[in-house]
Amino acid sequence: MSMKLSVKHTVDQWFNKIAKNPALGVTVSILWLILIGWIAFGWNLGNIGLIDETEPLFAEASRQMFVTGDWITPFFNGDTRFDKPALIYWCQAIAYAIIGVNEWAVRLPSAIAAFALVCLAFYTIQWYLAKQDELEQVSRPTRRYKTSFIAAALMALNPETIIWARTGVSDMLLTGCIASALLCFFLGYAGKEGSRGQGVGEAGGAEFITNAQSPILRQRSVQVPDALFPNKWYLAFYVLIAGAILTKGPVGIVLPGLIVAAFLLYVGKFREVLREMRLLVGVLIILGLSVPWYALVIWRNGWNYINAFFGYHNLERFTEVVNGHSAPWYFYFLVVLLGFAPYSVYLPLSIVRLKFWQRSHWRSLERFQQFGLFAWFWFASIFGFFSIAVTKLPSYVLPLMPAAAILVALLWSDFFQDTEARQTIPVSSSPTPPISPYFFRVSGWVNVVFLSVLATALFNITHILGTDPAISNFHELIQRSGLPIIAGVMWLVCAVLVAGLLLSRQSNNVIGINLIGFVAFLIFVLTPASFFIDRERQLPLRELSAVILEAKQPNEELIMLGFKKPSVVFYSHIHVNYLRFPQEAIEHIQNQAAKGLQPPSLLLLAEQKKFLQMDLQPDDYKSLSTKGAYNLVRVPFKKKKNEKIDIS
Repeated sequence: MSMKLSVKHTVDQWFNKIAKNPALGVTVSILWLILIGWIAFGWNLGNIGLIDETEPLFAEASRQMFVTGDWITPFFNGDTRFDKPALIYWCQAIAYAIIGVNEWAVRLPSAIAAFALVCLAFYTIQWYLAKQDELEQVSRPTRRYKTSFIAAALMALNPETIIWARTGVSDMLLTGCIASALLCFFLGYAGKEGSRGQGVGEAGGAEFITNAQSPILRQRSVQVPDALFPNKWYLAFYVLIAGAILTKGPVGIVLPGLIVAAFLLYVGKFREVLREMRLLVGVLIILGLSVPWYALVIWRNGWNYINAFFGYHNLERFTEVVNGHSAPWYFYFLVVLLGFAPYSVYLPLSIVRLKFWQRSHWRSLERFQQFGLFAWFWFASIFGFFSIAVTKLPSYVLPLMPAAAILVALLWSDFFQDTEARQTIPVSSSPTPPISPYFFRVSGWVNVVFLSVLATALFNITHILGTDPAISNFHELIQRSGLPIIAGVMWLVCAVLVAGLLLSRQSNNVIGINLIGFVAFLIFVLTPASFFIDRERQLPLRELSAVILEAKQPNEELIMLGFKKPSVVFYSHIHVNYLRFPQEAIEHIQNQAAKGLQPPSLLLLAEQKKFLQMDLQPDDYKSLSTKGAYNLVRVPFKKKKNEKIDIS
């Protein structure tokens, strides 16, 4: 017991040392953010090939913008691509110009968006806890730093965020814009008050200041005359909303608008805050930044764009099942459970702790004290919105993951109190009372059960995963790699350690075990698994793309039979004609032969199974390469005496 107190006292002393030295505090904070940002988003970011099918669609559309100079209309494989607006393509094309056309450039915008969001969340939580300390007239550097460090780690180191921050698609950029906009809104909202009911002529700012005890990240209220423009945080909110609209369309304003409106109505400040936000000016800013590209793309493409983007990719996705992406009503419960694992087991307690149903209590608090409530509205609004939507995909709820991290971090902040501060606070003015140790222990044991079940599932992963047609012996290769055993043992050890901490009454260290376990899982299981899948699934296509570049004759057509792998278009820089059935390919070859095209042949890339179904004779084709499950052949156009042009 004495050793435990000694360790805790040492930790408190270390954080107090940081608090008394502002430069040291800033340096340690920056180093921590860089460390978790590199582990989560930067490490091996571009060392794995593009993953079919979605990622190469974005990569190639951006490459087309880069090489053609057409920054208005996205194209893929010769056709317009109206799935998403232009911002993600612009960002990737700019990255191409800086570091070249490669996988790093494709994924860099997603990684930067995720890292910037984590940094802003770290700042916001530091600011919030410093304001709480200021209100209670205490200094609790241990709680402030631990909570913000943990929040940043939870936000970066979870499966859902890592997957999409390492993928060159629009989802992480959208999440970065929406989540950062919401954090900026709250900083502007909470920074408007020095006292309750204060006028709207203040601009909130923030700075590190030093008092006799510690540097406190506190709000600085600067008296300025009423101005036309909103303060800097509201201004950033509007700019980021415009970015979200340019990333994924109307959802970029619908989601944050829904969250902010619901929150303000609940706390009874709807009209007051809309006035201080200079809403009309904000709308003009949003329209001025986002509408010009939409106007240009509609002017160039007309109703084709309107029907494809606004009709199919927005309205129909919400009201109908698109591309077979249907799921049961409880789908997002599973997505959050696994996507925010292993910390998701603490979300129910984090939410109940707020007692968000006590409206009169929350309305009586200072604005900044409503941070936890705001995070709850953020989480619940996105979860509810996409649960109602008919089309369901795991990536849709990515924007609620930052709110989940904030909610869980605020739960743990109750355990990060400084010993001296806890003894000197006569009456806590915390917006939420401390959680009962009993309920926390119950959540802790749920954590143990969850980790044990996760370990068991990983031990038996080959019986859970389906087959992959691109990897014929998929299950055998996974088992031979040893990764399921390593993963299962890793999480089983974490379960035992968490159980030990609960039995020894050291609950405040449980979250650390979960984080360390996930980092180990990322380094020793997920990363090797991604290289394994890339080697078995994507490398053959990249190698065949290189062969195509060498073998293709001028104007020779490339047919892909039986599957769609956009990565071939990106890596070969060649237009691909997709055909689904062998008979369809035979008829196409006959038609092309009849036209007398030059050169008198075409390239055929097919799955081995589909290729055999074509029943070609050995002299009907020339094999160029076989990689993995794919064959690349050249089919010459031939004539037979007294017969039409045929291939047989």
